[in-house]
Amino acid sequence: MIARSPRRGDLGGSDDAREGSTIVGFGHYVPERCVTNHEIEARLGLESGWIERRTGIVERRYAADTEALSDLARAAAEMALRASGIDRARVGLLLLATSTPDQPLPPTAPLVAHQLGLTGGAVDLAGACSGFVYALGMADAFAVRHRRPVLVVAANILSRRLNERDPATASLFGDGAGAVVVAPSRRLGSRAGVLGIDLASDGSAYGLIGIEAGGSCEPFSPTMDVAATQMRITDGRAVFSRAVHMMTASSQAALSQAEVSASLIDYWIPHQANARIVSATRQKLGVSEAKTVTSVARYGNSSAATIPLSWSLLAERQSLPEGACFLLSAAGAGMTGGAMVYRL
Repeated sequence: MIARSPRRGDLGGSDDAREGSTIVGFGHYVPERCVTNHEIEARLGLESGWIERRTGIVERRYAADTEALSDLARAAAEMALRASGIDRARVGLLLLATSTPDQPLPPTAPLVAHQLGLTGGAVDLAGACSGFVYALGMADAFAVRHRRPVLVVAANILSRRLNERDPATASLFGDGAGAVVVAPSRRLGSRAGVLGIDLASDGSAYGLIGIEAGGSCEPFSPTMDVAATQMRITDGRAVFSRAVHMMTASSQAALSQAEVSASLIDYWIPHQANARIVSATRQKLGVSEAKTVTSVARYGNSSAATIPLSWSLLAERQSLPEGACFLLSAAGAGMTGGAMVYRL
C-alpha cells in the first residue's frame, strides 16, 4: 500500500527495523446538551434549513454550566488511557491542545495530568484548529526519541466564546474533546507513526478569526465591550479560500514526504470546519468520499478537537487494523495549519 523509502536503522544500525510510534488508545467526550439548528435559527430569525445548507451542520453540543475544559479533556483522556491498557506511570508527557483553557494562567494540562494520576510533563498548546496535528507530531517525536508513551488531548468549550446574535459563529461552533495515546513501536520491516508531516502558517491572515480581548494588546477591563471577548470571523470568504488552500498544499506536501499517493490512504480525517471546506479540499486532493471521515453534521466545529473526536468515533464504530494509513489535515485561526500522514 505504501511506497517504500530508505528506513532509518535502529540503534544497532540494522535496516530491518525503524523506530516509530503507534496509537494504542482512542478516546472522546461530548457534553450531553444537544443544540439543534432549529434552536439557533429560531433565535436569530433565520429560515429553517439555513444553517445546514451553508455549513452541513445539523446539531452541536454545549458544555453544562458546571463543566470546565479540564472536565471534557479528562473524560476523553480516561477513555483513551483505559483503551490503551498501559501503566499510567509510564506516560512521559501530556499535550493538551486547546484555545479555551480553564483560566489564562496557569496552563490546564498539569491539572488534567494530576486528575488522571500522571506525573510526567504536561503543557498546553494553543494551535487553534490545527493544534492536534501539531501535538501529534510532537508526541510522535517524543515517543520515538524517549521511548515513553504520550497522551495527546484536544478539547474546547467554544460555546462560551460565541456571540449568540452572530450567525457566522453561532451556527458553526460547539464543544467536545478527543484523545489518543501514542506509544513507541518497533515493528520489523514496517514504517509506523508519522510518515510525513507539513506544518504551515500565514500571519498575513492573522485577523480573519479571533477573540480580540484578554491578551497583552487588549487586557480585560471593567468597561470592556463583551463583544471583544467573543469569537469573531471578519471575512468568511477569505477564511474559506485560505483554509482550502492551506489544507490542500500541506496535505500534498505531507503525502509527497511519505511517498504515498492520496488514492492509497485508507482514511482522510480533516478538521471539521464546515462541510463546504471539507468537500472543496477533498475534491482538490482527489480523495474519495468513502475514505473521508466526518463528524461535523452531529458535532459541529470544536476547533482542535474535531480530528481526534472524529478518529475516536471511527475507532468506536469499527476495528482499525495495524498498518492502516491516515491523512490528517487542518487549518484555522492565525492562520496556522498543517497535515500529516500517520500509519498505525
